[in-house]
Amino acid sequence: MSFKTDLRYILANVMNEHGLKVEFDEIKIERPLLREHGDFSTNIAMVFAKKLSKSPRELAAELIADIKSKVGANSASDYLGDIEKIEIAGPGFINFYVGNGWLIKVLIEVLEDGFNSFRRTDFGKGESIQIEFVSANPTGPLHVGNGWWASYGDSLSRLLTRAGYKVEKEYYVNDTGGQIRNLGKSVIARKNGELPPDDGYQGEYVSELARKYIGSDDVVEAGRWAADEILLDIKETLLKLGVAFDSWYSQASIEEGGAVKETIEELKMRDVIYEHEGALWLKSESLGDSRDRVLVKSNGDVTYTGGDIAYHRDKFITRGFDRVIDIFGADHHGQVATLKASMEVLGIEPNRLEIKLGQMVSLVGSKMSKRSGNFVRLSTLIDDIGVDATRLLSLMNSIDQATTLDIDLVKSTSMENPVYYVQYAYARISSILRRASDAGVNINELSTQNITLNHLKELEMLRIIDELEDVLEDAVKSRTPSKVTTYVRSLAGAFHSFYHDCPVLNDNEEIQRSRLALVVGVKTVFEITLNLLGVSMPEKM
Repeated sequence: MSFKTDLRYILANVMNEHGLKVEFDEIKIERPLLREHGDFSTNIAMVFAKKLSKSPRELAAELIADIKSKVGANSASDYLGDIEKIEIAGPGFINFYVGNGWLIKVLIEVLEDGFNSFRRTDFGKGESIQIEFVSANPTGPLHVGNGWWASYGDSLSRLLTRAGYKVEKEYYVNDTGGQIRNLGKSVIARKNGELPPDDGYQGEYVSELARKYIGSDDVVEAGRWAADEILLDIKETLLKLGVAFDSWYSQASIEEGGAVKETIEELKMRDVIYEHEGALWLKSESLGDSRDRVLVKSNGDVTYTGGDIAYHRDKFITRGFDRVIDIFGADHHGQVATLKASMEVLGIEPNRLEIKLGQMVSLVGSKMSKRSGNFVRLSTLIDDIGVDATRLLSLMNSIDQATTLDIDLVKSTSMENPVYYVQYAYARISSILRRASDAGVNINELSTQNITLNHLKELEMLRIIDELEDVLEDAVKSRTPSKVTTYVRSLAGAFHSFYHDCPVLNDNEEIQRSRLALVVGVKTVFEITLNLLGVSMPEKM
């Protein structure tokens, strides 16, 4: 239970006493940018004054009086007793000034709750979410372009799980159709010492596959075999990155199991399908798309759009997920309107389908091998800069922002390298705790009694620990793991500053014990956040 949570509960109760039922989630508590405006602020009086036929400042004054009476009556709150002053600001903001005692309680909370419980919420209330990401076609190795957002999907899954959602991670394997036949043609051509066809696949990886292939010259057989081999390589690369999927869903199984046919029949019944020149078309322009889309070609091949609509119908109707999050590359933006409109036609609320589009990534700095064709393999990047750097750097920016990655900076061991900066903070913490343990301090039995922390750098560390609640809630609601990355960098910066100004191991037993407790608390928060990002925590660097 945090100060913000306590305050939201008491405000909900006070509003109820005024005759207006206000839900907990409707109450917004902010942290003012300027400390002179208080530690916390709420606009509740401005939001609800009109419903109570009062001016915002009039309602704010009444709420302040009510809150003071409840705090003075020894409320059950752990935190509100630390309020020193409450003021009305501007048109009706209520600003709360809180004594440092609440920050000590934050530290006690993190020490008692630990990794598993500190600021964990049940925001998701068991809602089932399927997250589909990467889903690169198995016609070539995973490269930086189509694999860069693998860490995003994995980290988002971790965030949602910690917030109380039931999450399933899925990779959709596009293992059928013309592209698989073209892959087969390319392998057979290389096997026979010829160049791949113009619509085939280039790159050394095709030659490597051809040298291993011992099957017939049937293009479907060769294509399916090659796709399976490539998929094994994709799985190996993702596991190297620390990304494991709960399911690998085959497009071929959707088509061969009759799901596409069933979906098209249902769309026909809803009069959004027509035939033209032997092909089946979706009236997607009338559903909000820029143009109509082909679902089944005149040769009988199901298009990606046709398979995708059937696949999403399977997610919602057959498998029953409450919500689906798709993570696509920006080049798939044309699918968004069609998919969401198709779901609505099928009776599925379109807001249950969220589609996130990841922008491009470019590499600058050290030369990297492109022997697989005109791209850099993701596995090559991981080998070059490491798993942690690959993950953290792909989670530095929001997914909708293009990324430029400076390879030389990432490989440096300087404080300008964001990966080194964060991990070095954790290594410093580990070093302090090792030295304390070597000096006879039992770290596991640090008392939470009589903790004294007054230095500005100590208090700043505690404020940042308390902000974890806001960061995780915001990251979950906005589907933005990069907010956790920003937070952990801020945490690292505050710790490095604290480390230089506040010696932990010293001759003053009370100060040493209190600062060691703070270090253990910071360590727990690092472990929570870096685990959510999938980044390791080295104890020595």
